[in-house]
Amino acid sequence: MLLPLKRWLLIIAGILSLLLGVLGIFLPLLPTVPLVLLSGFCFARSSDRLHNWLLTHPRFGRIIRDYEVGKGIPRKVKIRAITLIWLSMGLSAVIVARPPLIAMLFLVGAAVSYYLWRQPEPNH
Repeated sequence: MLLPLKRWLLIIAGILSLLLGVLGIFLPLLPTVPLVLLSGFCFARSSDRLHNWLLTHPRFGRIIRDYEVGKGIPRKVKIRAITLIWLSMGLSAVIVARPPLIAMLFLVGAAVSYYLWRQPEPNH
């Protein structure tokens, strides 16, 4: 059983990541899929009620369910997520305009893109 503080920290992290993921639908600087997956991870470890709500959500539920049972992420979602990651990384690189930060952005973008692309794809 989780300590109450750890449970609440996971719930807060899950809510924040879900809110950022929802904002990511509209703002190209925020990647939706990784943030929604993070919220599913946090809720699965802290709140059955929130986790079940997310699993049955009409927009995010299928992505979370497929990922949790090992089916992975649909190709269309992967392509959209990776495209938005690189658009946001490019815009961020222009804004920060500092080589060390641009290198860090590139490494983070490459790592997340690699991770997403390597995920299996469900056969729907």
